[in-house]
Amino acid sequence: MQVGNDMMQTNQSGVLRRGLDRLYDFCAILSAGCLIGILLVIVLQMVARWSSVTFPGSTEYAGYLMASASFLAFAHALNRGVHIRVGLALNALGRHRYWGELWCLAIGSVAASYLAWYAVKLVYWSKKLHDVSQGQDAMELWIVQLPTAFGAILLAVAFIDNLITLVLTGRDNIIPDPATGAGAE
Repeated sequence: MQVGNDMMQTNQSGVLRRGLDRLYDFCAILSAGCLIGILLVIVLQMVARWSSVTFPGSTEYAGYLMASASFLAFAHALNRGVHIRVGLALNALGRHRYWGELWCLAIGSVAASYLAWYAVKLVYWSKKLHDVSQGQDAMELWIVQLPTAFGAILLAVAFIDNLITLVLTGRDNIIPDPATGAGAE
């Protein structure tokens, strides 16, 4: 009976792992779409300027897309090892590296959770108060804050995911980045 339960737990954790990895990858694709959106806004702004047509709010839209692109990519970047990490300090710890990783992931989990909490709170209050941007576009802010809040939540999930995996298996889910020479190993 114990063997069957172990296999079921392993299968469920594999499904969860693949689901989280797919979610991180999907958000990275959305982030790339936001970058393409920034390019389109800039090109449209240039065309509008050349044709003496006004494009109100273009700067604000580019800013909204930049914030969305950044936050949607954070979790994916963390799991790919491309965030700036403290790899040199962790390597210097030698056999105590596990404790350094544990400390870093615990602090990252707390900080990312704090950020996610307040990002969601910001969206809530912007919606409740019908807050609009001060630019010419007068966009309702909760709409453009939503991707940022979702990215912050996903970053907190990624940190907590790595922390739990480190505690349970002794390794995190961060894939070493060969280009930078920094990684989980």
